[in-house]
Amino acid sequence: MKYSAITGWGKCLPPAVLTNADLATFIDTDDEWISSRTGMKERRIAHVEASDLAHVAAVRALAAANRDAKDLDLIIFGSCTGDNIVPNSASRVQHLLGADSVAAMDLNTACTSGLYALSVASAMIKAGSAKRVLVIGAEKTSSVLDWVNRNVAVLFGDGAAALVVEASDTQQGLLGESLGCYAEARDSLFIQNYGGAFTNNPFCQATSWDFDGQDIFKRAVAGMVGASNQVLDDMGLSVADIDLVVPHQANSRIIDAVGRKLGVPTDRVFVNVERYGNMSAATVLVALVEAIEQGYVRAFSKILLPAFGAGLTWNSHLVQWGDRITPLAISDIELPPCDETALELIAPYLTQQRRQLQSQIESVQQADLR
Repeated sequence: MKYSAITGWGKCLPPAVLTNADLATFIDTDDEWISSRTGMKERRIAHVEASDLAHVAAVRALAAANRDAKDLDLIIFGSCTGDNIVPNSASRVQHLLGADSVAAMDLNTACTSGLYALSVASAMIKAGSAKRVLVIGAEKTSSVLDWVNRNVAVLFGDGAAALVVEASDTQQGLLGESLGCYAEARDSLFIQNYGGAFTNNPFCQATSWDFDGQDIFKRAVAGMVGASNQVLDDMGLSVADIDLVVPHQANSRIIDAVGRKLGVPTDRVFVNVERYGNMSAATVLVALVEAIEQGYVRAFSKILLPAFGAGLTWNSHLVQWGDRITPLAISDIELPPCDETALELIAPYLTQQRRQLQSQIESVQQADLR
């Protein structure tokens, strides 16, 4: 039987930092309000596209695996904020890597995209369709975020991470998974004016978000806990067998609730939500990379990766780590310099959304006068 070993890992966080204090300069909030509800202190804002973040993360992951991009059989770009719909963003990463003729595809299940991509990569390796796959989770949520809506503006950030997944005869990598979707609740997280249904519609302008926080919280916890219990049952394991849980970093309250319901001690739950917020598809993969870098992942660790996303998709993945926890090589690749602050980077989006909001208010007022 073939297994899908994770042999390389890398991340890319843009340098511009948007703090809670920065957010308080343009929406009605403060550090105490954000921190107490989300656990977040700051998040990153990209000055480049999602595929550029993915490219840097990919080069670092390939270096860690000591592989050339041309050794790949497939690139899977997990994201809901890719640069384009046609052509796909994976093809740009392929081009930037110089991975000529390597298959490339995008996958969108929102925040779970990086882990769903890992499922696809593993399945193709086990089926013999591929021997070596680059799995990417990358987002530039800042470009579609509803910056005038306090309930979502504080939550999200930009970033990317990548994994090299290779065929192995040794039992390691993705051993089990549970995937699903609460489609009946898909409208709980809905980005208006984004996608083919809105393109060329003269009534559509800037994005705005429908966001039912209470419903999302309830279903996120239920989905991640249920999926985790299912995959543990399927593998004949208990929580006591798990060395580390790396959950989706949506907010600290959800992370705490998932850990408590699973019965996982807090010292076995990796958390980095304070520094990056929710990076959607990149979130769990970035957290996994940091867990490796900070020594939380050890040789042969059993790692549980639960997540949820718009749709409302949910999952939990059980990964058996291999014997290597250090990169075989390190790349010196960096993003191009950024000469703007995070506030300057989001200013065009904020201006457009404020104009749209004001126009909507004026339209309602005029209708009331008639």
